[in-house]
Amino acid sequence: MGEETLIPRVLAAEPSAKVRDDAGGPSVEVAPDRLFGLMQCLRDRPDLAFDMLMAHTAVDWLEQGRFELVYILYSTVHGHGLTVCASVPRDKPVAPTLSGLWPIAHWQEREVFDLMGVLYDGHPDLRRVFLEDDWQGYPLRKDYQDSDMLELPQ
Repeated sequence: MGEETLIPRVLAAEPSAKVRDDAGGPSVEVAPDRLFGLMQCLRDRPDLAFDMLMAHTAVDWLEQGRFELVYILYSTVHGHGLTVCASVPRDKPVAPTLSGLWPIAHWQEREVFDLMGVLYDGHPDLRRVFLEDDWQGYPLRKDYQDSDMLELPQ
């Protein structure tokens, strides 16, 4: 299914979603409180059938005071892909878990939590996956500081 057909179907499923032109392919942005409903629809509707969460990550927009959550979906049934984004504030980075929709989200959300500090409401086992349990801070945040960090040459 081409972007000209896919995007209108996604917007019909979630009218508040906004089309993004900066992702290099079909992409939409949705508010965090609409994320779970949209993702469930994208997975369950036969004409969309996004049965794979290929990747999930976060981008730290420090100057804007937000994290952008990025989800890359793929349909093995139809052969189409979609990027879904949602922004959460840096001072209260909470999003709904998608681990009940795609089991791989369980690990992907733990990774984003561990390295960026995003919390996933309803996640069954949100704990660090790479770093030690007593690690302080989130190393992929742009403002992260650690006494053992190497300084970039001037």
